[in-house]
Amino acid sequence: MDDVTRRRGHTRIDARRPGSPRTDLAVEAHQAVVSRSRSTVPEVETEREPGRYASVHRVRITGPRGAAALGKAPGTYTTVESPQLRQRSQEAKEEVAGLVAKELAGLLRRQGVGPDAPVLVAGLGNWNATPDSLGPRVVGQILVTRHLHEMLPPEKKGSLRPVSAISPGVLGLTGIETTELVAGVVQRTRPAAVICIDALAAASPDRLCSTVQISDAGIQPGAGVGNVRRGLNRETLGIPVVAVGVPTVIHASRLSGVGDGWAGAPAVPPGAFPPLLHGGDARSQAAPMVSGTPFTGDGAQADDDFLATLIVTPKEIDVFVEDASEVVAGALNDALHPGLDLEEVLRSI
Repeated sequence: MDDVTRRRGHTRIDARRPGSPRTDLAVEAHQAVVSRSRSTVPEVETEREPGRYASVHRVRITGPRGAAALGKAPGTYTTVESPQLRQRSQEAKEEVAGLVAKELAGLLRRQGVGPDAPVLVAGLGNWNATPDSLGPRVVGQILVTRHLHEMLPPEKKGSLRPVSAISPGVLGLTGIETTELVAGVVQRTRPAAVICIDALAAASPDRLCSTVQISDAGIQPGAGVGNVRRGLNRETLGIPVVAVGVPTVIHASRLSGVGDGWAGAPAVPPGAFPPLLHGGDARSQAAPMVSGTPFTGDGAQADDDFLATLIVTPKEIDVFVEDASEVVAGALNDALHPGLDLEEVLRSI
């Protein structure tokens, strides 16, 4: 197939092909393909469950044709959406956390990870960049118990799973690929599964900081922003990998109406961007420099090229990431330590 290549015995998806939506969310990739083709996608199943404050949307990619069409690896992708998250609704946060915990527990169970099996949580991302700091912030709120599990009284071990956590940083900070660091920890600590937490890119502004995606297909760090690194999945680590992410950034071209031409792109009111960002008489506003000389070519084309590299985030991103990290960390603690009375356990240890 043109969009699926074989390497080292497993499938690698090329999500950067022309026309593919710039998103890490499978639900948006599916919507884009359906919008273009106006037909169902082969080897892709979807279902939706509405709730009071949040809805659950599942996309199951069951074969290579579905994987090639969506630009995603085969597996189950569940999104929990709640617009009220951006309004900081406590009820919405609690419902989303509960739904995410339920999905996580189900994925671990279906992958053969028992209730007492050790789990490693990896918080991916750059703690120095707020939109990319979700993973490290979640790790800071995880109840880690691997170092305490052997000291627990027998009656407490049934409700307290051995959990360890790392925040490996990014290649620019460490000089080491994230996959290499996580693989080294997996080799030494021998967890039964890895849960990766990362910030994602969305195609719709409506889903920024209001959606949580859970997947059993692993994760491709940097894929949504065009900086694709080696994947974290069962093929690279040898154990089940569950990915949890929240979209915190969006390509500017998705807001301007130019770029990849996805039919589901939102409408943007006139004047939302300065002329340099949306075409028009850009040359009268500024003269971009190319190789040290003023650019005198097609201004609209220059704007489109610039937008193709521009990634934006909400101005309230610090508050949104803080809230998202609390929701995801609460869901993980609930899923990994079912029936846990946190205050009672802390008194015991």
